[in-house]
Amino acid sequence: MVFTAVNANAQTKKNNFEISKSIDIYNNVLRQLNMYYVDEINPAELNESAINAMLDGLDPYTVFIPESQIEDVKLMTTGEYGGIGAIIQYFEGKTQISEPYEGFPAAKAGLIPGDIFLEVNGIDVSGKMTNEVSELLKGTPGTTVKLKMQRLGEKEPIVKELKREKIKIDNIPYSTVFDNGIGYAVLSQFTKDCANELKNVIVDMKKKHELKGFILDLRGNGGGLLNEAVDIVNMFVPKNKLVVYQKGKVKEHNYNHYTQHEPLDLDIPLVILVNEGSASASEIVSGAIQDLDRGVIVGQRTFGKGLVQNILPMSYNTQIKVTVAHYYLPSNRCIQEIDYSKKHKKTADTLAKNDTIGKAFHTANGRVVYEGHGIQPDVKMEPEVVATITTYLYAKNLFFKYANKFYSEHKSIKSAKDFQITDKIYDDFMQFVKDEGFTFTSKSETDIKELEKTAKLEGYLDDIQPILDQAVARIEEEKAKDLLNNREEIEQLLKYEIVSRYYYQKGRIIATLGDDPELKRACELIMNQEEYNNILKGTK
Repeated sequence: MVFTAVNANAQTKKNNFEISKSIDIYNNVLRQLNMYYVDEINPAELNESAINAMLDGLDPYTVFIPESQIEDVKLMTTGEYGGIGAIIQYFEGKTQISEPYEGFPAAKAGLIPGDIFLEVNGIDVSGKMTNEVSELLKGTPGTTVKLKMQRLGEKEPIVKELKREKIKIDNIPYSTVFDNGIGYAVLSQFTKDCANELKNVIVDMKKKHELKGFILDLRGNGGGLLNEAVDIVNMFVPKNKLVVYQKGKVKEHNYNHYTQHEPLDLDIPLVILVNEGSASASEIVSGAIQDLDRGVIVGQRTFGKGLVQNILPMSYNTQIKVTVAHYYLPSNRCIQEIDYSKKHKKTADTLAKNDTIGKAFHTANGRVVYEGHGIQPDVKMEPEVVATITTYLYAKNLFFKYANKFYSEHKSIKSAKDFQITDKIYDDFMQFVKDEGFTFTSKSETDIKELEKTAKLEGYLDDIQPILDQAVARIEEEKAKDLLNNREEIEQLLKYEIVSRYYYQKGRIIATLGDDPELKRACELIMNQEEYNNILKGTK
């Protein structure tokens, strides 16, 4: 023990010396550049570049936060910011409205998806990227911002003056109780008060319905505040249960997080939906529920982020977000996918996510779960694989652009639940795609090009070229049919995009429910209590 303490002390002294030495060298480099570099330098920019390069050697979650990005941190932790309430995107050299938030200034002023920013408060933003436009749109609630926009079908720009508001992004964009008596809620993020909001949703459901089960949808939820995750688990498990613990270098960061309140419901059948976009706090909730055998996890393997970050204040109103600990679930497993401490020893390929099985641990009922690779669902569902043409249509923004066209031509549609793509609408979409000059390169065509290169090097090309040409011609014939052959999946995405023009994010979610195989499977599990219980007992 003494030997270990002496070694640790010696290492601390060595590190302190290296830090002092490095700071002295850095100061000298900056001073010499300022004095002798041929052109004028910008010390602030060089300093920020140096800090970012240093942090790049650690993990992607440890980042420097300059004063200009403090509002972004507030958005991450509270879900609030001052602005007009709209998602914006940069496409084809223009920044435009992608989706206004229902009930906020952009929507109330009549801004719609596809509206292109020309000026913000008299400043020309034509061609500027989203981050530059976003900075101009944000501001103190109550202040005004004047916008000049270009709209599809309008010859002259439109001018709008909006009053900024405190924008609060919904933690729970949609919740409902289905006809079968099963409650369902989408939790999009873990910001301040999300646990209390979810609790109120469930309490209201129980008042109005005799719930047969509850489905919590964490798909695509990248996480947020750890304490909110603990409080959500607490709704379904008893008080004083360990949910997660964290271990770091500094003693103050070693902390056990227990449930602190009486639970909301210990018995209601619970299913949690996850996918590869479910990370951090989403993995704490789903992993703890799995380890405690309190509910069934359905979907795809989660992201695998088992790292804890703290935001630390620094001088000149800057901050740094630092990874301070690993977190561990009740079974004692850590689900961190990548070991960033070995980053310098590995290539990017070996750091990629993998499906190898890590060390085995056990849930409360003795079921085997594994460490190191996210949360493996109890009921694994294969992700939907879309056709190549669908991917290209999406990448070229054609669903978005057609929905804008459709919206400009139709004042209203049926409800989000009932709206469907008719033959007439789909025919019009196919004509629109054609008019846009849409083309795409299939994987088969790419492979043939590579084969041609290889065959040329090996001297076979002249002999096999006629066969390859024939294959390419046949592929072109089949590609011409792809819009019809893949209509089902294409029209689904088209339906979701069109519905969102009239019913915003909530409408988009409602439109997807009837086409959701994971949600359907979750409902089947709750309705089949024997299968549900067998999964939790580990007998199936």
